[in-house]
Amino acid sequence: MTTHTGTMNATGLRIALVCSRFNDLIVDRLEAGARDALTRSGADPDTIDTLWVPGAWEIPMAARALAITGRYDAIVGLGAVMRGATYHFDVIANQSAAGLARVAHDTGVVVTNGIITVDTMDQALERAGSKAGNKGSEAALAAVETVNAIRAATAG
Repeated sequence: MTTHTGTMNATGLRIALVCSRFNDLIVDRLEAGARDALTRSGADPDTIDTLWVPGAWEIPMAARALAITGRYDAIVGLGAVMRGATYHFDVIANQSAAGLARVAHDTGVVVTNGIITVDTMDQALERAGSKAGNKGSEAALAAVETVNAIRAATAG
């Protein structure tokens, strides 16, 4: 039996960050965390592209457009969806996650979900670089590890 694992080495990888402008106070921090994690893992800053879209709903569509170009090893979706008084939160949270999964499955490009779903601004701030770490950083590192694991398992 052979076991393959991925490394946290982003050297030579081309990564796209697809970010929501909605709740940009939070998403700016998620994007900065992702970018920092990637460069600390060896990525050249010039190989990290960021695309800003209006909201979390648009992230999967943009991720798909980038994935089919063949230019990226991985795509990281970054956004913040906060619960309000209506069902809208559930629709956006569920469908953005399902959309990102569909992009990965349909294109074969590694796609990770760094769209945080929270009840309050305090929870969002905690997940964007304070008590609960930075979920943008975590999503970026998950992308790197997954790309490297797949490469290790499929190397000829």
